[in-house]
Amino acid sequence: MAAQFIARSLAGLAITGLGTLGYALIEARMPVLRRCEVPVLAEDEEPITILHLSDLHLTAHTEARVAWVRGLEQVRPDVVVNTGDNLSFADGVEPLTRALEPFLGLPGAFVMGDHDYYATVFRLPTRYLRTDPRTADAPDAKEALPVLPWREVRDLQASGGWANLGNRRDQLVVRGKRIDLVGVDDPHANQDRYPPPSARPEANDDGAPAVMNRWGRPLRLGLTHAPYQRVLNTMVEDAVDLALAGHTHGGQLCVPGYGALVTNCDLDCSRASGLSQWPGRLGDPAATEDMYLHVSAGLGTSPFTPVRIACRPEATLLRLVPARPAIAAP
Repeated sequence: MAAQFIARSLAGLAITGLGTLGYALIEARMPVLRRCEVPVLAEDEEPITILHLSDLHLTAHTEARVAWVRGLEQVRPDVVVNTGDNLSFADGVEPLTRALEPFLGLPGAFVMGDHDYYATVFRLPTRYLRTDPRTADAPDAKEALPVLPWREVRDLQASGGWANLGNRRDQLVVRGKRIDLVGVDDPHANQDRYPPPSARPEANDDGAPAVMNRWGRPLRLGLTHAPYQRVLNTMVEDAVDLALAGHTHGGQLCVPGYGALVTNCDLDCSRASGLSQWPGRLGDPAATEDMYLHVSAGLGTSPFTPVRIACRPEATLLRLVPARPAIAAP
């Protein structure tokens, strides 16, 4: 009897495990467009929509993902922001070209991620349970990684007029008004060098008036692939109104009703995806003056772990709106 009980229990566990794996494989192929409002504009400014793309992780075998991204053209965003990790393998460059083609020519900005520079390789999933997963790698592990055609990824986006914010400041113009930008190269690869306030913007705005923020100052957006605290803290000091990031995959394997268990950086799990504030908490009266932070759960996964649980692939349409009621400058 005991042997039969054990056998039945093992069979039940196996069936449950297979069912969970099957669902996780399906969920990873169920992208969703999320929408949220960010109250960062002055009272008399018109709303601005930003399409936030991240972590596409494209290969020659991700055609459905390419088609879904192309279909986002119908939302007609004012601005497109891409926070990196566009590739998994080098054969993802041509799919990336087709995925981004409908948006090149719109006002946009981008930063690069580690998987724009280096190909994805198999790694034990348990490494992500460490406080810093990079400590699981050998000291020379980076040198052994296949290098991706990152210049093509960079130049593709720049060819559409998008601002390259890899350790740079820049500007873009929407409906005749200027938005200030700042960004860093990938912090996860320790390539971030925050540009000083004295750094000149790359673009010429031709004297366009600024979009004003809720404090009556020029609106400033900040981009980083990985939302490490050191970068977020510097953006706060730099008066960034809204920081945009990716990298976390939203936790990728989340616990229903609880959320993410890991972020693959030093950001706390409660902010693994979606809109929050930094350093305070969204909705906390004490956080009224804090920078907004949007972390995208991204659209892809590693080809070696093509699964998601309670964390669907996503792009986000952020609608920047006037703060209500109007907030006096601090």
